[in-house]
Amino acid sequence: MKPSPQKTALVLGGGPAGLTAAHALQKLSTPDRAVRPVVFEADHIVGGISRTESKNGYRFDIGGHRFFTKEAEVQAMWEDILGDDFLTRPRQSRIYYRGRFYSYPLKLFNALNNIGVYEAVRIMLSYGKWQVFPSKNEDSFEQWVINRFGGRLYMHFFRSYTEKVWGISPKSIRADWAAQRIKNLSLSKAVWNAISGANDTASLIEEFKYPRLGPGMMWEKTAARVEQDGGTVHLDTTVGRILRDGNRVTGVEVTTEGETRHETADHVISSLALDTMVAAFDPPPPPHVIEAANKLRYRDFLIVTLVLDHPDPFPDNWIYVHAPEVRVGRIQNFRAWSPEMLSDRTTASIGMEFFCNRGDDLWEMSDADLAALAAGELEQLGLADASTVIDSFIIRQPKAYPVYDQHYKDAVDTIADWIRTLENFETVGRNGMHRYNNQDHSMLSAMKAAENVFGAGHDLWDVNTERSYHEDFMRPDTKKINRTGAATEAKERELWESA
Repeated sequence: MKPSPQKTALVLGGGPAGLTAAHALQKLSTPDRAVRPVVFEADHIVGGISRTESKNGYRFDIGGHRFFTKEAEVQAMWEDILGDDFLTRPRQSRIYYRGRFYSYPLKLFNALNNIGVYEAVRIMLSYGKWQVFPSKNEDSFEQWVINRFGGRLYMHFFRSYTEKVWGISPKSIRADWAAQRIKNLSLSKAVWNAISGANDTASLIEEFKYPRLGPGMMWEKTAARVEQDGGTVHLDTTVGRILRDGNRVTGVEVTTEGETRHETADHVISSLALDTMVAAFDPPPPPHVIEAANKLRYRDFLIVTLVLDHPDPFPDNWIYVHAPEVRVGRIQNFRAWSPEMLSDRTTASIGMEFFCNRGDDLWEMSDADLAALAAGELEQLGLADASTVIDSFIIRQPKAYPVYDQHYKDAVDTIADWIRTLENFETVGRNGMHRYNNQDHSMLSAMKAAENVFGAGHDLWDVNTERSYHEDFMRPDTKKINRTGAATEAKERELWESA
């Protein structure tokens, strides 16, 4: 047989989803069916929200990123790319609440000592009440949590922190978010874990994998592998228009250093935020799809990294700050993730994380004022004196978290229905699917998208953070698909040749 000509897949975004898609396309390519990925990333480095920034030899994350997964193919990719640079790290995290530190995962005697026997009894009575008389509806985050933990524990440990993270009432957040982020966890299970040491809940793992030089190391090495294997990764390149002819995407308009050009495509895999992606299509989608995209909301984020003139003020990987009297939401200790994140090991590198919205007072605050705020709150919490701060660095991250408000699900379903009509276009990743995925599930969606390029019939929207795919799902436009999601060889060839 005469080999088929090589096809081109344009990958929009160089974060975990985009680079995983590019790498997976190369792994799936054969001499007679090859796809060359071309990646476009708007930032100066790869990794998206999982990148690792640096200053003066100090490296720091955009929030902490544990490498933990139940997905074998994701674990295999991490191991393959990182090799000996993949460390096993102990987890230590705590909650700061009402001037005290609570171990997380829960340690029974620590919790009882901090909260007191009287309040502990009230928590258990409240838990019992809600087990006997639960809310019949579980539409909101508040209802979901109270049904599993009781109203008293919700008041102490969920309400204020959730409001700080999202900037809206937990009553306005859909239960979907809780079901994804704290799936399989309840008060009874947490207490049993504390007593027995048993633990099968992902949110309570006691150790995790982590790249030696931070999560960005994974994506820097993946980008290098993609280019080594014949692909291309363009940095500082923004996506303008996504060009289509009917139900087929023909190319993408991109801009690098002020120069705009048109790139043709056989396939496109996008990890752009859904609202950005919908707005980029030319010609545009139907009005109801545009209207749906305009309803999507995001929570933004910034981190102030402080270098201290003395070793670590606390041993934790991170501390959740439930105290409403300060604006910081979470505090990272980067040495606890990897000692090689610091260039001078006699110092400490502390990341003060703030949740905000673009345009609000935090987002618009000057870097100097943000550094002063972060240093002052570090001292206010009793962790380190502000006078010990010798350097700082600020990163603002727009669209860090897709918001699960009352509009999001109908909006996403509307957009997904339209995207399914496109023949050669897939959208993947956290913002590409408007799902608060962990890194591994963003990667898994990208792997499945790459398989679709080669003829598989995965519906990428049928994803859940724990039950990732219905393996027996059949897409309407394909014939029989086996339980691994792969089309028959004949069907693969047919789809490939028509692509």
